[in-house]
Amino acid sequence: MLVLEANGSLVLYTGVTRDIHTMLVLEANGSLVLYTGVTRVSKVFVPGLLSPTFSVQNHQPQLSTPLENISTPARATVQHMSRLEEVGMPSPVLEVRSTTQHHESSWLEDSSFQQAAPHIHTLRDPVSNRVTLELSSGSMLRITIPELATSELVKRCLQAIRFILPKDTAMKVLVKWYNSYNAPGGPSMHLEWNLFVTCLMTMMGYNTERLTWTRNLHFEVPLSPVIAPKKARPADTGSDEDWGYLRCSDYHWQVYMRPAVAVQGLEPVSPPGGVDNHESVLGLESSALLFPHIPVLCYVLHLLYEDLKLDELQRSGARALVGLLQQLAKDLQLEDFIDLYWRDYPSFIKTFKEACVIDQAQMELMTWPVFLDGEAPCVFSWLSRCLRGQDVAPFPYLLGICERTKLLVLSYALYVVGDEDAISTNMLKYLSRLSAGQKKNTSDPFLRRQSSVKPAPSSECLAEKLVVWLTSAGFTLKDLESVPFGVALPIRDAIYLCREHPCSDWSEEVCALIGRQDLTRQAHKVTLANRKSTVGLNVMLEPPVTSEADEEEDGMTDLHPEVTGLIWSQDLRVQEVRRLLQSSRPIRVNVLHLPEVSDHEYIEEKENKLLQLCQRTMALPVGRGLFTLFSYHPVPTEPLPVPKLNLTGRAPPRNTMVDLNSGNIDVPPNMTCWPSFHNGVAAGLKIAPASQVESAWIAYNKPKSADLANEYAGFLMALGLNGHLTKLATLNIHDYLTKGHEMTSIGLLLGVSAAKLGTMDMSITRLLSIHIPALLPPTSTELDVPHSVQVAAVVGIGLVYQGTGHRHNAEVLLAEIGRPPGPEMEYCTDRESYSLAAGLALGMVCLGHGSNLIGMTDLNVPEQLYQYMVGGHRRTHAGISREKHKSPSYQIKEGDTINVDVTCPGATLALAMIYLKTNNRSIADWLKAPDTMFLLDFIKPEFLLLRTLARCLIMWDEIFPNADWVTSNVPQIIQENIGNQEQTPISEDLNMETLVQAHDYIIAGGCLAVGFRFAGSANSDAFDCLYKFARNFMQCLTTSTATVTGQYNLQTCLSMVLLAVSMVMAGSGNLKVLQLCRFLHKRTFGEMNYGFHMAHHMALGLLFLGGGRYTLSTSNSAIAALLCALYPHFPAHSTDNRYHLQALRHLAVLAAEPRLLVPVDVDTLKPCYALLDVTYKETQWYEETTVELMAPTMLPELNLLKRIKVKGPRYWELNIDISKGTQHLQSILSKDGVLYVKLRAGQLPYKDDPQGWKSLLAPNLNNRSAEVRTFKPEAISTFTSDVALVSFAEYFCRASENMKHKQETVALLSAILYECVTQEYPEVLPTHISIDQAVRTLDRDNLCETFSLWQMKLVLELCESRVLQQRLRDTRRQGRGLLLSSEFLPVMKSSADRALDRWLCDNSHVLQAYMRRQPMNNDTDVNMLACFLVYHSIPSLKNTVASDLEGCSCFPKLLLKSSQLGVPVRALLRLSPLLLQKQDSRV
Repeated sequence: MLVLEANGSLVLYTGVTRDIHTMLVLEANGSLVLYTGVTRVSKVFVPGLLSPTFSVQNHQPQLSTPLENISTPARATVQHMSRLEEVGMPSPVLEVRSTTQHHESSWLEDSSFQQAAPHIHTLRDPVSNRVTLELSSGSMLRITIPELATSELVKRCLQAIRFILPKDTAMKVLVKWYNSYNAPGGPSMHLEWNLFVTCLMTMMGYNTERLTWTRNLHFEVPLSPVIAPKKARPADTGSDEDWGYLRCSDYHWQVYMRPAVAVQGLEPVSPPGGVDNHESVLGLESSALLFPHIPVLCYVLHLLYEDLKLDELQRSGARALVGLLQQLAKDLQLEDFIDLYWRDYPSFIKTFKEACVIDQAQMELMTWPVFLDGEAPCVFSWLSRCLRGQDVAPFPYLLGICERTKLLVLSYALYVVGDEDAISTNMLKYLSRLSAGQKKNTSDPFLRRQSSVKPAPSSECLAEKLVVWLTSAGFTLKDLESVPFGVALPIRDAIYLCREHPCSDWSEEVCALIGRQDLTRQAHKVTLANRKSTVGLNVMLEPPVTSEADEEEDGMTDLHPEVTGLIWSQDLRVQEVRRLLQSSRPIRVNVLHLPEVSDHEYIEEKENKLLQLCQRTMALPVGRGLFTLFSYHPVPTEPLPVPKLNLTGRAPPRNTMVDLNSGNIDVPPNMTCWPSFHNGVAAGLKIAPASQVESAWIAYNKPKSADLANEYAGFLMALGLNGHLTKLATLNIHDYLTKGHEMTSIGLLLGVSAAKLGTMDMSITRLLSIHIPALLPPTSTELDVPHSVQVAAVVGIGLVYQGTGHRHNAEVLLAEIGRPPGPEMEYCTDRESYSLAAGLALGMVCLGHGSNLIGMTDLNVPEQLYQYMVGGHRRTHAGISREKHKSPSYQIKEGDTINVDVTCPGATLALAMIYLKTNNRSIADWLKAPDTMFLLDFIKPEFLLLRTLARCLIMWDEIFPNADWVTSNVPQIIQENIGNQEQTPISEDLNMETLVQAHDYIIAGGCLAVGFRFAGSANSDAFDCLYKFARNFMQCLTTSTATVTGQYNLQTCLSMVLLAVSMVMAGSGNLKVLQLCRFLHKRTFGEMNYGFHMAHHMALGLLFLGGGRYTLSTSNSAIAALLCALYPHFPAHSTDNRYHLQALRHLAVLAAEPRLLVPVDVDTLKPCYALLDVTYKETQWYEETTVELMAPTMLPELNLLKRIKVKGPRYWELNIDISKGTQHLQSILSKDGVLYVKLRAGQLPYKDDPQGWKSLLAPNLNNRSAEVRTFKPEAISTFTSDVALVSFAEYFCRASENMKHKQETVALLSAILYECVTQEYPEVLPTHISIDQAVRTLDRDNLCETFSLWQMKLVLELCESRVLQQRLRDTRRQGRGLLLSSEFLPVMKSSADRALDRWLCDNSHVLQAYMRRQPMNNDTDVNMLACFLVYHSIPSLKNTVASDLEGCSCFPKLLLKSSQLGVPVRALLRLSPLLLQKQDSRV
């Protein structure tokens, strides 16, 4: 980019370096310059490249710096020094380097060098802080602009400084630091802090050369103008003088000599000589840049120090920072701060003896913020007061810098204080946010915490709020590990409480924070099918005795055997269903060869027998499609395997082939068309909705052979039913329809309609309308559309407009129900199926609307349907295809009367669907069965079944699952005469055959209504009722009643009842129903035709729907789909579509819904058994009820449930609260129902230990001490697989030879490990160890800093907290205490008390001297004094003096004043002898 400056010079510049917010500019004179905004930071110097306008004035301060040692290739960054800058150059930029040392003077004098050296031509390719220099010589150089700092501590200090200082001052500080830090020969990584301290103190006005502790900081280059310039040492090796300088430093003496002296018990020694003593009083330069801001800088750096204390990984940074803070606090005479730093690091702070004198005039030049007036903020002390229940002032923090302080302070306010609004509206009660130039404290009195009358929230509620809020703030388990153990314990307690009682719909991050791997994995929503390679069954069931080739051919190999093996573990019913539904192997044709039968006749007899058996084989695919529903995930590069429809046979004993194509018998033409279609649908229905199916793969499966076109048509319909046909390109749909293949058109139209269910999609509407003459304009060209395609298109309209109440379509469909035959030769055959389709479609369009048919009042829909049902004169339909009906039919003459044999079924079901579940009694009364013999003679018995079913569906809430209710649907005239036909003579006016047939069909209709009402519920009452009627009908088939009713009618009723009982037990695999299906499977004689076989095997498919993973829904949409699929008139032969289009049988898939819940062990990734508590909502029939189920199990309909809970003690508990919404549970069920569970430590799965007697915790459950004694480290691997815990047991809990003298320690560690692992909180093991180490160190009087003691104190205060003690009595905790052992803490506390009391007894004079503010001797051990003050919460000297504790003459007054200071009573009991003794001595 080109920019013209005001002076006319041209500027070329490249991109922004975002990390340090600077911009690299190539000026017109060839200089590289860094800018931040309009501020010029510095020039950039690249070794070997020379600016054409190099001048002495620009580079005078560093004339003596050699080039050879100023590059730092290891850092690969640009280095700067004041205004002479250098670049650390990554390869390949070393080609321009020279081994000769050039100084600036030589560059100025040697003009030939200037001309020869290449210069920068342009800049290019900026990425982040890297840029390419294009040189005049044509070569290119990649350089890196260095960061502001590499040390995390320095970065955060600079952040704090920039935050609090005025903008211009902060900019000067950053520029000064940047140039110093990136000077040639700059410091190494570990000395960066030393450089920063010296640079900062110099800008404050300190003479760092005269302060002992800063003078001993080692640097490689000069840092400030105060220090005399030193030439950087070019040699890499050191000298003897360097070693001597190190040995004579204070730092060396403190770190290395002091511990050695203490260990050897020698007399204390003084620092070695050789260091210059300050001969005059040290002062500060008041003209320095940062001198006025020293107080505010001290305060913000102190807040940063407090934040660092909350991070274990930044402990070294806090120790480094405390030296600087101690110096500033001492010079500013901030006693509270000095005392705080001394208490944190007593031995380290003791070495700081120098102070700089700041007179009153200089003090007045400084800016003193109001927040320095209060006591020094100590985050540990603030948290301690929270735990003790004392009032706390808002804790100050820096926004964006002290984020951990904010996080932990608010966590304590929420969980310990119990303020639910602490993280939202009440945040200012606990935090005081500092801002630059702040003149008054933001923590005004009205913001302070006030008493509240709110009821105390439960600990579970607070814990949930805490973990969710922490996660939203980006807090993770890794962050928690870096929080000091005492501070982290309340958070760990909340996490453990949430781990015990989690919410199932928490995000993945929350689940990871609470350590629930099962929920974390659940959030991933990984399906069982996607993990087929990793999910296996522990014990494989005995497979059926078949070859591998046979298993691959039957199309049922893709079920999940690991799941079905758990559901039906006691038998081989799944293998039996596979045997019954397979159609790919030849049929066994067993015909006895009688002596009088010739060979030719015998062959014909075998072929006739085969033809009879083929009726069953051709009906199998419909049931197989339901059985294998959504069980397969296709491979995109492979075609879908379709099992063969084998219509050949094998005759024993020689296993000879029997074929229908021999020509010996007559075989119906096109016999296999529809069976092939069903076979294709069954294969396509295997594809799961979650599979990756694309348009190209659908076209890829198109067969080349015309014989397989019917199968492909079924495949297309199946893709629509499972939702994948929406991915088929419009061009492909057009291509398929233009071929004119009838089956393909049927499958495609029904498929796309099902895929667009209820969407009113206009493109699909246009597609369907082309195939329905009634939806075309009267003047449109008549298309030759096959009748079956028209039927499919009409049903498609119903599917696409389901539940919409679309007026125009409803009007057209209402007219189409009663469409007369004609014109001419059209619409004369299979009229019943078209009328039925129009009725079903009308019912779907107005599904469940009842009397609320908006905008259809003029259509009189219910009255018109009633007329279609009972007959009468035909009404005229103005404007609807009137032109087409002018010409009468040449074959059928109906006149003006409605043909109820055609219109009644469609109208009846339309009424049922429109008024579904509305309980509209007036409409239901229309559908009552006639109660006189005269009227019974005018209605077909099978229509009585439809009427009864329709009436019951309308009166949905009055359906009851008992035999009395079913028989109550039979009119009184039938009941009286059927029941008394043996005792009393029958009147001649009564037709017994009519009565018996009507009775059976009405009973079948009532049973079917019970099946619809309780579909998928596995209701035991409904099952018992329906099973009883099924057995009754089976008995009737073999008695004399069969001659009156008729075998066909009995078989129809039996098929309907069998379907009803299968609907109730859908997906359950009930053994009794399976036995019924298997019995009827074997019946291939008599009236057993293709349609009955289809019904029986549909019942079998529904019984094992989706391999036991799916069941049926009772939603309005599901009821409509089932009415289409289970219409009680099955085809007489394989080509029969007169009364009902066979393709509609597959719409039962639309009623299927996944409700199988499969527990999967998150560690082994294998399905397992788990105990569930399923709670039902309260309804008008029963109260709220909880039942215990063993999963894998089929759940009831979700709208009936309130809660699902995974029960302990084997697995971690898990609650799924459905009252909040079913979305979460639906998402689990839709992903194969996988519910991840985690086994508790020491427990075994139910499959390995059904009774729970083999559990590792079972034998010694009542004797805990015996448990610990018998616990062996080798057993740890049975409780946990954590490598760290196993290694801990191996190295620290095993009594080896070198550990004989530490048996007590081994026993303690073993007990701690046992407690942590068996109670499922291994993360607290380091806390136990840290407390033990702190106590042992304290006992040896060897605690150099009080950090670990602070943590132990917080732990003890947490356990003694009254609020927490109340929560421990919460029933949800089930007797569980805090995470630490109840026996461990008292022992540790007693040891700490004993050590400190022993010290106090021997050193009471030290404590007295401290209380009187007397100076202490150098040899005084102040470490234990600091430990005593911290452990017993003794306030700072300033507060102690202000409260005049020494002025108390008696213990009550002392107790009163100490309570105001927040001194615990136990500490006061130790102090009172000293304080009261001083009062007595004064008297």
